[in-house]
Amino acid sequence: MKPIATDVTDSTTRMAEMVTAQMDKPGFAIDAYFYRSHVIYQTELEQIVFKSWLYAGHVSQIPDSGDYFLFELGEDSIIVSRDDKGKVQAMHNICRHRGARVCEDMSGNRGSFVCPYHGWVYNIDGSLRAARDMEMLEDFSSDNYGLKPVRLEVFQGLMFINCDPDAADFRGPLEKMTVQLGAYDLANAKVADSKLYAVEANWKLCLENYLECYHCATSHRSYARIHTLKALAHKVKPINEAMWARADEVTGVPGIADAFYAYYGLASGFGACAYHSRYALYEGYLTGSEDGKPLAPLMGNMQGYDGGAGDFQMGPLSFMLNYPDHCVLYRFIPRGITQTDMEIVWFVNGDAEEGVDYDKGKLTRLWHSTAREDEFIIRRNSAGVNSHFFEPGPYHPEFEQMSMSFIKWYLDTLHRVSRP
Repeated sequence: MKPIATDVTDSTTRMAEMVTAQMDKPGFAIDAYFYRSHVIYQTELEQIVFKSWLYAGHVSQIPDSGDYFLFELGEDSIIVSRDDKGKVQAMHNICRHRGARVCEDMSGNRGSFVCPYHGWVYNIDGSLRAARDMEMLEDFSSDNYGLKPVRLEVFQGLMFINCDPDAADFRGPLEKMTVQLGAYDLANAKVADSKLYAVEANWKLCLENYLECYHCATSHRSYARIHTLKALAHKVKPINEAMWARADEVTGVPGIADAFYAYYGLASGFGACAYHSRYALYEGYLTGSEDGKPLAPLMGNMQGYDGGAGDFQMGPLSFMLNYPDHCVLYRFIPRGITQTDMEIVWFVNGDAEEGVDYDKGKLTRLWHSTAREDEFIIRRNSAGVNSHFFEPGPYHPEFEQMSMSFIKWYLDTLHRVSRP
């Protein structure tokens, strides 16, 4: 992790003052303070990250009873497991006695979780099975000391968690994209590969980079050859309109190009972002491959290549880019002030066989290369904004519109929670 100097004079009062000052500069990038402040980072975790819906994993990661994996978030660890009745749940990886982690292996299969400290035993669903000799404590009941649950929502095979017991409903917003996301039958899809990129930068820099394509033409040459998102909307309007006109018939999915916008300040509830649109690939490209040719069998209900790609957002930090023959999921997880886990997951049709129906290297090449390019420019961005001499400039009104939407939501949230 890249160290930065600690401002020992930082305080909640300073945070409130900086938020107010930044809100008076709409359309401009945020001050370095928001990337450096320990007070800001702790507030973000408590008031934004832990209260938002986050992609945790895919149901195929825990197909059998007793299967589990760990989801690392900030300094915390969450267990996602499948119990002996087939039910999926999430819980904090914290013993209810003295707080030791009850699970260290990142994934596996087991019948129980045993605290290595004092031996308390928890069932795979988090309920307390045994607490050695605690019957000596009057009125002690195992029912009161199970692992603390975490809200979990499963939608089309994708699992989302929220650490806030009173979190906003997420099922409703997700169901607005039932047709468009359902076209890929992700519940029965196969995870072809996943890669974790530990980026030495604040999580907001990683997210802002993903939300804009102003940098695409200069930083992602392979991507830019294929995706019209790198151009101003009026320049590619005819290509998009032609794709939208044929999308229903070619894909066999009526309504696949219908857009839905409910992200950040437009979301129906806090941290319950949901968004879908479909945009065209350049002529001659059918999918996200180096030569534009198909990489795998068609996904789910897709019947053909319409020359388009589905763009999805699910929660503030999770996104998908879905081609007719494979899907690419992006997730950003804060791990420290200057450390972010950027993870990419590639999905293919559930019946596809590696080495026969698809080549994993070719399947992942475009977005792995793009991620490495992103990692490079984000680290450069981090080094610059952490300078004491950084002066924020204006956002581009079209290319960086979603970045501006995120920053407004972000500042509004901090303003609300920092008021006396």
